[in-house]
Amino acid sequence: MELSQKYHPINIDDIVGQKHLLDIDAPFRKLLKNNALPHSLFFGPPGCGKTTLARIIAKELNRPFYQFNATTIKIDEIRKIFTQYRSSLIKPIIFIDETHRLSKPQQEVLLPHMENSNILILGASTSNPYYALTPAIRSRSMLFELLAISNQDMQKLLNKIVQNEDIYIEELAKEYLIKSSSGDVRAMLQLLQSATIVSNRVTVDILKSLRPQPISAGSNNTNSHYELISALIKSIRGSDIDASVYWLARVIEDAEPPEFIARRLAILASEDIGNANPNALNLASSTLNIVSNIGYPEARIPLAQLVIYLASSPKSNSAYQAINKAQDMIRDGVIYSVPQHLKNHSKEYLYPHDFGGWIIQEYLPCSISQIYKSKKMGFEKILDEWIEKIKKSRD
Repeated sequence: MELSQKYHPINIDDIVGQKHLLDIDAPFRKLLKNNALPHSLFFGPPGCGKTTLARIIAKELNRPFYQFNATTIKIDEIRKIFTQYRSSLIKPIIFIDETHRLSKPQQEVLLPHMENSNILILGASTSNPYYALTPAIRSRSMLFELLAISNQDMQKLLNKIVQNEDIYIEELAKEYLIKSSSGDVRAMLQLLQSATIVSNRVTVDILKSLRPQPISAGSNNTNSHYELISALIKSIRGSDIDASVYWLARVIEDAEPPEFIARRLAILASEDIGNANPNALNLASSTLNIVSNIGYPEARIPLAQLVIYLASSPKSNSAYQAINKAQDMIRDGVIYSVPQHLKNHSKEYLYPHDFGGWIIQEYLPCSISQIYKSKKMGFEKILDEWIEKIKKSRD
């Protein structure tokens, strides 16, 4: 029997890692224990236990388990399961891998049964499926992130297997086996299995001959994901092109989905560049669309183009500060009624186009403090000139 099968977890306590979900006092564990687990979506890097967790949940709850992949699932297959259990007190579990690839029609078929709680839907994805799902599905599901397995947990499992199987392995080989697997338990066990077939003495040289380079399956440091993205964003904000491209390469090599990177860059284009260079947001939007359709390895090229463009652009957070200030005012109770002349079908409203494009008219109480303040960076200076010219044209 292969090592990955022999040491496959059979109950919740056998699962390696994921203590934030599976510790005895963790909310997720309590929901499972009380048979109150809602429809749940798991996302995380390969080999972190998403499918294993779903199967163990079915075992813990003693329910029928049906596994599908979103890329090959057929709507008729799902409907047959719904029909089979329509009048039954048993609630089957439907597990869908690559949930982010579910089409809208497929999601619409699931929705009424999720609403009626006839079934329990579990999903898995290597990327956050949030943006690929409809609001109706999201509102009926909970999203749980599974982390790459830490080096410490990988070490514990490896030591256990080596001892149980009486495998001779050099200490340096152990270190390479763990680090090159990048938090992927399945990959570690497969490499170890292959190495033991090649020789009864597992050495670094044997491992490197089978896996010359580490797997970029995601960081095994729980903070690395956020630290690398933070370094990328801050380098772009600081207009350091070389650092920006380097940190982009790091997040790519750590297998961050290209859509996730592009979304973060689109936010930066508006938050940190804004109207100092409005085209930055257009390019970010185009890049998000492109990388969503082409994927890696080619997606790295438009991402690099966008990063260089953003790092080279003038920076202004005027729009970001303006909306923050306006929202803070509203939350602090500064609530104004809509002026009579701005209400629908008001005959008192002065249509600016009838007056050459601009006319003095109250849109907010005159006592309100200025919300937007231009930084006069890049294209913002031109916008400032335009608004001044518009207003002076009617003086």
